[in-house]
Amino acid sequence: MNYIRITKENIDKEHICCAMSGTQSLAKKEWLKQRFDEGLVFYRSEERGKCFIEYIPAENAWTPIVADGYIYINCLWIAGSMKGHGYSNDLLSECIRDAKSQGKKGVCILSAEGKKREFLSDPKYLAYKGFKVADKSDCGITLMYLPIDENAEPPKFKDCAKHPKVAEKGFVVYYTDQCPFTYYWVPRVREAAAEQGITLKTVHIENGETARNFPSPVTTYALFYDGKFLTHAIQSDKKFLELAAKVQI
Repeated sequence: MNYIRITKENIDKEHICCAMSGTQSLAKKEWLKQRFDEGLVFYRSEERGKCFIEYIPAENAWTPIVADGYIYINCLWIAGSMKGHGYSNDLLSECIRDAKSQGKKGVCILSAEGKKREFLSDPKYLAYKGFKVADKSDCGITLMYLPIDENAEPPKFKDCAKHPKVAEKGFVVYYTDQCPFTYYWVPRVREAAAEQGITLKTVHIENGETARNFPSPVTTYALFYDGKFLTHAIQSDKKFLELAAKVQI
């Protein structure tokens, strides 16, 4: 498989794998354009499909972690017909090679305890590739890392991410433009909630400083109810209504 690096020069004409429709990708592409100068790297398969890696110096990641000197992987996603061909190994190896060439301490990424969760990397695959658990949030989301400098201090969550909670009552969704699925689903969930008389507040995180001090290990999407963290998984309108019915019992 050949791979293409997405840059400011070619992003307007290239697709970005996870968002196949033009409208859905606009917010994500604008978000990427603003991150390239911060060191973000985006590689995707030359063949059209869901096969890419996106990473950035951890100091600039939109995640509440302490990981100076590390590379943080925003997303490593291989799905559909792309699975089972070793493409994830290719992309991860390129990230590690890049980290070594920059003299980084290591590479880190979000995962979770137990089986793989939606929108997070598979912990079994990461462990197989040599990653270790560096830290764990109360909600079961973990920060895993692959050390390059074995003497370096492991990365860790900020306290706000280790103990996710907010002050607002009712349902609150926080989200960024990092994942294009928020662009599609957040308005639909908001509309469905209104139709069912469910109070739902949506908060768009628009800058890295806010994201890096956010009270959840995942900032792409975080759903709370009465201050308690419910899920990082982006909800469809149907899934949200089902979840709302359960937690309001």
